[in-house]
Amino acid sequence: MSERRELANAIRFLTVDVVQKANSGHPGTAMGMADIAEVLWNDFLRHNPANPKWLNRDRFVQSNGHGSMLIYSLLHLSGYGLTVQDLKDHRKLHSKTPGHPEYGITAGVEITTGPLGQGFATAVGMAFAERKLAQDFNRDGFPVVDHFTYVFVGDGCLMEGVAQEAASLAGTLKLNKLIAVYDDNKISIDGETPGWFADDSAARFRALGWNVIADVDGHDAAAIAAAFAAARRSEDKPTMICCKTIIGYGSPNKQGKEEVHGAPLGVDEVARTREHLGWKHEAFVVPEPVMQAWDARPRGERAEAEWNMLFAEYRKRYPDLASELERRSAGKLPDNIDAVVAGEVTRILAGTPVKEPIRKASNRVIGNLLKSVPEVICGSADVSISTLAWTGAARSITPDDFSGNFAHYGVREFGMSAMMNGMAAHGGLIPYGACYLVFSDYSRNAVRLAALMGLKAIFLYTHDSIGVGEDGPTHQPCEQLVALRAIPNMSLWRPGSELEALVAWEHALKRQGPSVVVAARQDGGVFNHSSGDLDGIRKGGYVLKDSIGKPDVVLVATGSELGLILEAAAVLEGQGKAVRLVSIPNGNLFAREDRDYQNSVLAFGTPTVFVEAASPLYWYQFLKGPGTVVGVDRFGESAPGPEIYRLMDLTAERIVSEANELLR
Repeated sequence: MSERRELANAIRFLTVDVVQKANSGHPGTAMGMADIAEVLWNDFLRHNPANPKWLNRDRFVQSNGHGSMLIYSLLHLSGYGLTVQDLKDHRKLHSKTPGHPEYGITAGVEITTGPLGQGFATAVGMAFAERKLAQDFNRDGFPVVDHFTYVFVGDGCLMEGVAQEAASLAGTLKLNKLIAVYDDNKISIDGETPGWFADDSAARFRALGWNVIADVDGHDAAAIAAAFAAARRSEDKPTMICCKTIIGYGSPNKQGKEEVHGAPLGVDEVARTREHLGWKHEAFVVPEPVMQAWDARPRGERAEAEWNMLFAEYRKRYPDLASELERRSAGKLPDNIDAVVAGEVTRILAGTPVKEPIRKASNRVIGNLLKSVPEVICGSADVSISTLAWTGAARSITPDDFSGNFAHYGVREFGMSAMMNGMAAHGGLIPYGACYLVFSDYSRNAVRLAALMGLKAIFLYTHDSIGVGEDGPTHQPCEQLVALRAIPNMSLWRPGSELEALVAWEHALKRQGPSVVVAARQDGGVFNHSSGDLDGIRKGGYVLKDSIGKPDVVLVATGSELGLILEAAAVLEGQGKAVRLVSIPNGNLFAREDRDYQNSVLAFGTPTVFVEAASPLYWYQFLKGPGTVVGVDRFGESAPGPEIYRLMDLTAERIVSEANELLR
């Protein structure tokens, strides 16, 4: 047995033994890609297991995350502190080796993978981040940001549309330090793929502007090494290495078949595989010479030490740049951010409110904040002018010039969102990306993964309701707000004023986790804020205007519907009613406040009308007495926005009627 094959077999048998013990898992991918992984991790990947967060490490992403035992075996063998017991706990509650690799659970796992294609797209985002930071910080003789992003993908990943979106943009942007490895084994869960996946993947990636190294024997270490060496020499294109592999390599009766994809081999077949590959060691035993050969800690420590020396010289020559890179990499905002926000608060409170779309107010505040937060990468899925994602501080990033701060993603909502996750996980950047709210559905799973990982990604959605008008029901969201609010660890803002928009962006920049900012295309209400409103906005909900004495009725709204409850309140007050007006720009935050605070805002037991141009379902949780929700529970029509509001009976007159009905 060759030494390289023995090293690869350590991956194979850790995998088959772990999956057999768990009686659950996917051995085929790890067995098939073991030779490729061995060459990459032992000959090319620059990393330091003693410091998994080393700034200039290469990034490795296993997009075909169902084969998680591949990366878990690699982390165990190379010295990341993942123990044999951790491996034995595979797929058990609270283990470090869950069913798919999860960010923040296992040291060395760069991103959560499992939903196919998204690992590939996040790797594109990581490569984008590397190139952007290199542009901003590298100087002649000081390549302090200089690393590769490697991603393993399978047939399933390449079938998913998100991979196509990201691959297209990666080729356009010439992300030459991105290297993908395609595990071309022609097997998926349903069996042999040629019946449903007959693409010439090499030709497709060439057409997308990639450097393609095709027909590599994925079980020939010399051929694999030559492919990686060639890929690293690419100067203006990302590289796809297409490796022909056998799924479940080494299993005499199951290799090359679907049955090895997602099930244990079985006790007898594990024994046959040991005999077939000449692996004479007991389950979970890797001989010491093999463990020593795999140990990446000595060379990792040397690599980081060399970089530290480079960075020390860099700091002497460019102290301000060095401090800025460290600040960004640590995820700390600039020291003056609070002063900048305070200045914006003063400007807004001193101004005269005007009737304008909320997206315009959002554009103004983020443009002002961006001047002080250079790590923000703006972007939009083609509609930068419509969403007002483009600000006065924006400058385009182009394939040949990464000095700007605005990414043009094209019509690729899902790819944009997954790439943003990659940028956020890489570190050093805070991405925000925009599209119309109704098309958040296209990217929902990437938004969900941002919440699952707790990544600081900001999703800006406009055209938020039936107010879109003439474009019709295809572009008029109704269920999207409640669906986004329902994502655990999500923070969704629907501001109704410039001050609320400012707080939304402040919170999004400071929060360790994803945020959604929904900024209406239609005009908001016109009203004055007091300085006392600020604290309440930061809690997600507050009394916008109170009655003298105990209120007879409480009117609650978000976003552009604040204008409707202001109008309705004037009518009700003219009828002699005492009215409290409440704004809840962030229901996720408000729901986490204690009951006493919620009661101080909503006056529980008082007749209450909630108003929002969206599904009414979300607001019933806050009804603690007589009340109703005026919302949108069907698809809209094509007509001017004000006509649709009247058609759907989302009017001040309706609110007055509902309030009076509750007061009878």
